[in-house]
Amino acid sequence: MKATAKAPANIAFIKYWGKRNESLRIPMNSSISMNLSEVFTTTSVEFSKEYIDDALVINGNTVDGKEKERVSEFLDRIRKISKVKLNAKVVSKNNFPKGTGMASSASGFAALTLATTKALGLNLSEKELSILARLGSGSACRSIPDGIVEWKSGKQSNFSYAYSLYPPDYWDIQDVILIIGEKDKKISSTEGHALVESSPFYKSRIAKMDTKIRDIKKALKEKDFTKFGQIIEEEAVNMHAVMMTSKPGLFYWLPETLKFMLLVQNWRDNGVESYFTIDAGPNIHIICEGKSVNKLMKKIKELKGIKNAIVNKPSIGARLID
Repeated sequence: MKATAKAPANIAFIKYWGKRNESLRIPMNSSISMNLSEVFTTTSVEFSKEYIDDALVINGNTVDGKEKERVSEFLDRIRKISKVKLNAKVVSKNNFPKGTGMASSASGFAALTLATTKALGLNLSEKELSILARLGSGSACRSIPDGIVEWKSGKQSNFSYAYSLYPPDYWDIQDVILIIGEKDKKISSTEGHALVESSPFYKSRIAKMDTKIRDIKKALKEKDFTKFGQIIEEEAVNMHAVMMTSKPGLFYWLPETLKFMLLVQNWRDNGVESYFTIDAGPNIHIICEGKSVNKLMKKIKELKGIKNAIVNKPSIGARLID
């Protein structure tokens, strides 16, 4: 009883920061994201009578404590559905740094969801897989469908899931990730979500989310890159303003983060149209159209303070592999 799945990380263009229901990981607002072609998690799950307990191996290291407990609790949900009581060995590998605000939990739980359900003989729909993945890690639901994705917030679990707005080949948008920091963040996203209501800007942010969703959908439909870029850049700064003004304040940026944000704006003023977005970490995602990526990479290669630059296209979602 074994299966292996591969799932992409995703970058949120319209982000969620704050939950309507903590235990069910239902967000306060819907979000729009893109699955990424070159950053992913591969996970194998094997159930056997030989295992006296669940085992978790991530990037070659045996993991215990809270992280293992979280995975075992997630496996319990699926064991209950399948009526199987066997323990499992989970072996997972990321091809990018985890815990740095690059959605490793999204790709991780999306891959875990698909591999576990298939190993236990379940044939779930994309919607059912998305709902299940969300229960492991909220943004994991967005790594199940293909391409550019909307996660509907919903008010109940069965109505909070992600679906594909556009396939990967709809529009040649590319995401260049600048790896600036590779250390685990001190305050996890889960802990950060719990602080949102302490920010004086949180309620005004939530009040405008429906308008943002409508506007970005219009920009996507019309392939209006300038409008699209303006929305995502403003949205990233907006979310971090809430983070920074919560109690305690969350400062995920490094000095280089701000430096490169300003550089992107300068490049744009000088003819290379691109926009930045940042999740809960120091690393910058620079969004551009395919026609601009070579000019952008030429400028990036001249910079100091970058550990790596990863060029991503829109990707398919979670898939079974051999």
